[in-house]
Amino acid sequence: MKRNSIKIYVLAGLISMGAISCKKDLNLLPTNDITASTVYSTPAGYKQSLAKVYGSYALTGNKGPAGDDGTKDIQGIDEGTSDFYRLYWQAQELPTDEAVIGWGDAGLPDFHSLSWSSSNQFLRGLYYRSVYQITLCNDFIRQSSDDNISSRGFSGDDANNIRYYRAEARFLRAYQYWVLMDLFGNPPFVTETDALGGAAPKQISRKDLFNYIESELKAIDGSLVAARQNEYGRADKAAAWALLARMYLNANVYTGTARYNDAATYAKRVIDAGYTLIGNYRNLMTADNNLNTNEFILTINYDGVHTQGYGGTTFLLHASIGGSESAGGRGADGGWAGLRTTKNLVNLFPDASGTADKRSMFYTTGQNLEINSIATFTDGYAITKYRNLKANGGAPSNLTFADIDVPLFRLGEMYLIYAEAVLRGASTGTQADAVNYINLLRSRAYGNASGAVTSINLDFILDERARELYWEGFRRTDLIRYDRLVTGSYLWPWKGGVQNGRASDANHNLFPLPSTDLAANPNLKQNPGY
Repeated sequence: MKRNSIKIYVLAGLISMGAISCKKDLNLLPTNDITASTVYSTPAGYKQSLAKVYGSYALTGNKGPAGDDGTKDIQGIDEGTSDFYRLYWQAQELPTDEAVIGWGDAGLPDFHSLSWSSSNQFLRGLYYRSVYQITLCNDFIRQSSDDNISSRGFSGDDANNIRYYRAEARFLRAYQYWVLMDLFGNPPFVTETDALGGAAPKQISRKDLFNYIESELKAIDGSLVAARQNEYGRADKAAAWALLARMYLNANVYTGTARYNDAATYAKRVIDAGYTLIGNYRNLMTADNNLNTNEFILTINYDGVHTQGYGGTTFLLHASIGGSESAGGRGADGGWAGLRTTKNLVNLFPDASGTADKRSMFYTTGQNLEINSIATFTDGYAITKYRNLKANGGAPSNLTFADIDVPLFRLGEMYLIYAEAVLRGASTGTQADAVNYINLLRSRAYGNASGAVTSINLDFILDERARELYWEGFRRTDLIRYDRLVTGSYLWPWKGGVQNGRASDANHNLFPLPSTDLAANPNLKQNPGY
């Protein structure tokens, strides 16, 4: 992968990819006869296999953008739309005040109108993408057991490195189970102990899945590389702490029991690991943002030459360019005229130009603040946050496919988690530290102390999360935690399919399990309301 000694080796079928669910049109079958005994016969083979696990976050198959055929990871969905982050981002941002998309692909307009069904192709694609990545993790964990390490003759540093890899695969599996828990609630559940091709998997409750993820992350704490000591783009202890902090902040939603003390504790653990904010917020999402290692905790690595596809930051870059904006000004060879934002996000900033708060990154020339028609690109301001140019303005490696990495976790989120947890009653943190962390974010945003605050409340934190984290895949989860996604207490343009916004059904706080999986697996029960 880009700037990382873990390379993406295209080893079709290198892992036995038996499907977790039994749906034929989204099967996860191996594509050739490479066997485990061959792949895992050397220490290099283990690292290459781990690269496949990581690579599945940035790649969609074995042939790149031209490979919408039998070599793609997920069958039954257009390969260009099957990238993990593109699917995840759409599910997290399009149902909210932060994003609209003008395209009419079947199922896509349903996100902002809060009217999706269990047959939505993008939700189905996300569900099976997570299932696929869990399957990869399960097999790697199985192949890197102590028994297999011993039987294959590995010892010393080689054996220890493989154990580090195994802990990372367990983290990546926990992360994908968190995605399924957050979005779908009660998914099928399989680990490395379940036989491939055996009985249909059992369904796990959201609360039990929370407990499982928590136990996994704590169990691997002693086996992961120390914070900030792993290769860029690979998980370490801080990544596990960051996921725990995020889970604990939302524990009341997931389990009915608040865990704010734990949220503050684990956020502080990450904060104290030596991370610092980069100096310029506008350089967070650039072609060379791999240099932001002081702030980024874990990333999905994209490269314009080696991870070519139409998902991830390539999607966020091109789809947000249209109207009168020059694509070249953002390091792209063209715009797709799709993504914009609503006035609700714009109005959270002092001004749309970014004169005061530099996080305000909108393209307004020829764009209307009001959205009279979602299908019209010039209705709604465009967002320029993703810039496929180096921080100094230098050219990227490719104008079609972006070099911009995606931070799955970064320090700014940890500051915000700590502050919110304290405001919600955490006794493991202090109000003074909470205000200080918020002011570190605002000092960077304003370039001076003019944005400093002396007190904060929960509404302020929700708004500050939008200002700091917009278009990074947080908003749906945040609005649910504040009980504002589906209720009438907070409205935005075209929420629920009405121009001025309206409340929606409570069941839309969870996405439905795909109807295809329900038909294939009799153990699954649909989420209420679908």
